[in-house]
Amino acid sequence: MPLSIFRGATPASIRRPLSAALVAAVVLAAPVAQAVDAPLQSLPYTPGLDIRSMDRSVDPCNDFYAFACGAWQQNNPIPADQSGWSVYGKLATELRQYLWGVVQGLQVGTAPLEPWRAQLRDYFGACMDEGTVNRLGLTPIQADLASIDALRNRRGLAPLLARLHPRYGEAAFFSADAEQDARDATLVIAGVGSGGIGLPDRDYYLKQDDKSRDTRDKYVAHIERMFGLLGEDAGTARRDAATVMAIETALARGTLTRVERRDPHKIYHREALVQLKAQAPSFDWAGYFGEAGLRTGPWLNDSQPVFLKAFDHEVRTRSLAELRTYLRWAVLRSAAPYLGEALVAESFAFNRGTLRGVKEDQPRWKKCLVWLDRDLGESLGREFVGRMFPEQNKQYIATMTRQIEEAMARRISGLDWMTPATRTQALAKLAGLRNKVGYPDSWRDYSQLRVTSYGFFGNAARASEFEWRRQAAKIGKPVDRDEWGMTPPTVNAYYNPQMNDINFPAGVLMPPLYDPKMDDAPNYGNTGGTIGHELTHGFDDEGRQFDAKGNLRDWWQKADAKEFESRAQCVRDQYSSYVVVDDIHIQGNLTSGEDIADLGGEILALMAWKEQTKNFQLEDRDGLSPDQRFFVGFAQWACENERPEQQRVSALTDPHSPGRYRINGVVSNIPEFAAAFHCKAGQPMVRPVGKACRVW
Repeated sequence: MPLSIFRGATPASIRRPLSAALVAAVVLAAPVAQAVDAPLQSLPYTPGLDIRSMDRSVDPCNDFYAFACGAWQQNNPIPADQSGWSVYGKLATELRQYLWGVVQGLQVGTAPLEPWRAQLRDYFGACMDEGTVNRLGLTPIQADLASIDALRNRRGLAPLLARLHPRYGEAAFFSADAEQDARDATLVIAGVGSGGIGLPDRDYYLKQDDKSRDTRDKYVAHIERMFGLLGEDAGTARRDAATVMAIETALARGTLTRVERRDPHKIYHREALVQLKAQAPSFDWAGYFGEAGLRTGPWLNDSQPVFLKAFDHEVRTRSLAELRTYLRWAVLRSAAPYLGEALVAESFAFNRGTLRGVKEDQPRWKKCLVWLDRDLGESLGREFVGRMFPEQNKQYIATMTRQIEEAMARRISGLDWMTPATRTQALAKLAGLRNKVGYPDSWRDYSQLRVTSYGFFGNAARASEFEWRRQAAKIGKPVDRDEWGMTPPTVNAYYNPQMNDINFPAGVLMPPLYDPKMDDAPNYGNTGGTIGHELTHGFDDEGRQFDAKGNLRDWWQKADAKEFESRAQCVRDQYSSYVVVDDIHIQGNLTSGEDIADLGGEILALMAWKEQTKNFQLEDRDGLSPDQRFFVGFAQWACENERPEQQRVSALTDPHSPGRYRINGVVSNIPEFAAAFHCKAGQPMVRPVGKACRVW
């Protein structure tokens, strides 16, 4: 999977089924209070270095994050409809609020719209029509529920899942997709892997502490209530909930941990279809792949063989009644957010309220914009970049990216622990890196997707099926290396190891993240650090295992790999010492890729900024020296607040460390930071001699 910088966001998946749960014209003026539920006509301006966000009463050498972000945390409480709030999240919300107005504008006037704009208008209009959504109730999924009820033998399971998966994805038993072959990045092949569980992670089913047991009890009660909304009596709903929990627990036991899935070798098992059949003989794999339109020759990837054995055991030993119960739940939990208000409320109460501590559901417009971006994101992106992303911004970022690549080349060339053979390969990988800035060169064609102005669930389901078919059609064809995995309005960035490219959507290149009004110091500290972060992902503990062409191949000399691992372990040990919430620590083995990228990226950004400004006489501003402005600019992208419930979820599932440690953990390893703020040995932001970590 591509690796992203933003805490809590992930790049667009290879397909986006229903189960998968933005910058405006910038006004360069002080923020203006806006009505919570009104479209924005322009985006409030927040500077790239905001002195109002700082708490200067804090000693930066004791807690730099509090120094840079303390006032922001005080002034930005978590909104009731959010599990957390951050600079990234605030910008993303403002962008959606602006795009809300843009899409509303398409609904007025009598002049015919271009087809792609008409799709945006109709999709959003149908989504916002809550009256029709509520009147339809369960009607949109009745045909799928009827097809489940009609399952009379195990042979019928394969064609049934082949019809359900394009609409509901990995909600039902397992996942399947089209993916780049890890060992031959020129090929697209079919893949099959884990899925089918409703809690955020397999550990929720298996951990035996009081909190985990309590969460499981509440999940079972939630399933009972959902089945009740489907029309079941209390006794039947109770029995069916117990069946679902038993099946999901069995699937969870067969699922790799998130740490295990970070090892690309553990999720790549090239097999012919006949081998897959031998692994899980109780399921008609040929029938499934044929019906789903996923070609399986000459081979496919079985990413988790142990999971498929667990799946096969459930298919073989469960009664048909139990299988039908589980499938009804898979459809119900996946479809609930798109259906009537009772199901929406119950789905929210558990998935957002119980699990993440959110107090109120989001207003409809926010959810509709998220779904619109998911399903018609490049059409929305056309509207976005035409209004909001000038060419000069794209060129500036492209220049900054080249400078940071040059800094990485200097770093690699100067490493005293790397032998010439590995250094040659590393420089070749760096030279092969592609940079994508802003938006794709050509826009995706959605003309084959039918969008209507009536019946939102149908639009969302057809969009999911459209994306499934689009991905399936790639199998056996050359890889499109110009394709993006994020839409232009996305406030995020990512590195794709199999493409060997770094990608910066226009949404992440807007104030306060990249601010054209600001001096270079905070821009390099913030956006430069983002660029360096994504570049470093190509050389973190996952990314380093792929070569210049994106193939999973060991190009390291053994001695160099050992040296790398010792440095990576320093980072893992450092971050594992940090507490997330209560007595829960960061899982250093889970977050190490992002932690390495944070550290390496900021070192590269600092080098590039020094090179950029070496011939200039820099001046203090706002009581901060140029070096201090660089580091404060770096820190302020990560200002955030998060609910304790969300912190617990993140500790188990998020490969990113909390924002506080993404800043303090980095600067405590950088001597230039200590010099800029006159920190002394023994202070918290100065790692002891011999304990400082540096990989690149």
